[in-house]
Amino acid sequence: MPEVARSRAVALGVLCAASMMVVLDSSIVAVALPSIQAELGFSAAGLAWVVNAYLVAFGGLLLLSGRLGDLVGRRRVFLAGLALFTVSSLAAGLATNAGVLVAARFAQGVGGALASAVVLGMIVTMYPPGPGRARAIGVYSFTQAGGASIGLIAGGALTQALNWHWTFYVNLPIGVAALVLTLLVVEADRGTGLRSGIDTLGAVLVTGGVMLLVFGIAGAGDHGWTAGTVLPLAAAVVLLAGFVLRQARARTPLLPLRLLRVRAVAGANLTMVLMVAGFLGFQFVTALYLQKVLGLDALSTGIAFLPTPVVIALCSLWLSDRLSARFSPRAVLVAGLVVVIVAFGLLTQAPASGSYFVHVLPSLVLMGAGAGTAIPALIGLAMSAASPTDSGVTSGLISTTQQVGGAIGTAVLATVAASRTAGLADVGAREALASGYRLAYGFSAGFVVLAAVVAAAVLARRPRAAQESPELCVAGQAR
Repeated sequence: MPEVARSRAVALGVLCAASMMVVLDSSIVAVALPSIQAELGFSAAGLAWVVNAYLVAFGGLLLLSGRLGDLVGRRRVFLAGLALFTVSSLAAGLATNAGVLVAARFAQGVGGALASAVVLGMIVTMYPPGPGRARAIGVYSFTQAGGASIGLIAGGALTQALNWHWTFYVNLPIGVAALVLTLLVVEADRGTGLRSGIDTLGAVLVTGGVMLLVFGIAGAGDHGWTAGTVLPLAAAVVLLAGFVLRQARARTPLLPLRLLRVRAVAGANLTMVLMVAGFLGFQFVTALYLQKVLGLDALSTGIAFLPTPVVIALCSLWLSDRLSARFSPRAVLVAGLVVVIVAFGLLTQAPASGSYFVHVLPSLVLMGAGAGTAIPALIGLAMSAASPTDSGVTSGLISTTQQVGGAIGTAVLATVAASRTAGLADVGAREALASGYRLAYGFSAGFVVLAAVVAAAVLARRPRAAQESPELCVAGQAR
């Protein structure tokens, strides 16, 4: 392997390992929640903030973090975020009361946003358009798609073998190693400089708007559609509308609206919201089905998800880029989404007396195959029109839509399942739960059907960036 390719591969490994650590943290704590509640005395409502504090900070700061990377340098922002994430992981592990843990989780979200928002932009600028970039995006896509499932496995194993504190301590050696290796192997970059301007008002509007949006959606998943969730959502709409108006008039906008006029960017981000809503909702509902209907414990539930990240790895690392080169990214994306729809169709038939190997495992394999081919193709399409000066904010936008989609999917599916179950109390607890989960799977399928329709109708068959420089691609598509 040539020296340049080897150094790029090492840098890619470091960036993706750090990115996976951040993704893991959104799910690794899920199976430890009962232990955390018992030791720290959380109320039932307060316990949700162990997850929501992270999600609100993470989702709200991604877009701003991406633009900061463009201005001050992506490696610098990545290092700052990674350092904050590592230190706050230590604080979370040492927490002795509920307030400290929630504050540490919020700080983790801030650090995670800073680190995650710029990774994809760093990868795109590191690899020129072509097969090498497609393979690199495949590796990154695996960390995003497989990380949440691996987090469930790791969380169950650490909580059962040690205690919940280790779901946070495990980040320390990974974070320190990633910081050292980033300084050694990831090349420093120069941003355009803060003097080129940062839209402070726009940053406040979009950060507040996305935080309120994630807060409201997450609250709806926990407590239903009450005034306490509808009011934050209404405020979020007002702030985000103000953000759009501000970007149209600002001299140096945080999110240049010309990017949203590029079909590859707008279409890919809309597809991402719908796709992730179905994918992450699936993980939430399936974990409940395995435990509450099939009777698996926390560790067994985590292990039961193992086929999904394994198949995602096989498809995203070795198959998706080859298929995209042979056919087109859009064709691979749509085909992958169709496979996912089939998986959800099978799960809508899962009975109360079901079997993991008969009623769940085939769908987990299909989910892995569909996600492992679709996600790299979608990310490649989304980044195909990003110029070097906009790759950070484009990366942050993709990460933001992922978070919003996940929050929407989880909230909608939780509400749908709970409503159906509550209306079937006379048929037995297990049957009522299973019926609620089957309906939720139907909604997941609906999200992915919409994603496939948007992808087929909006995205170009083959991005022009495959033949042209990113700058020319942006200019040409904007016209």
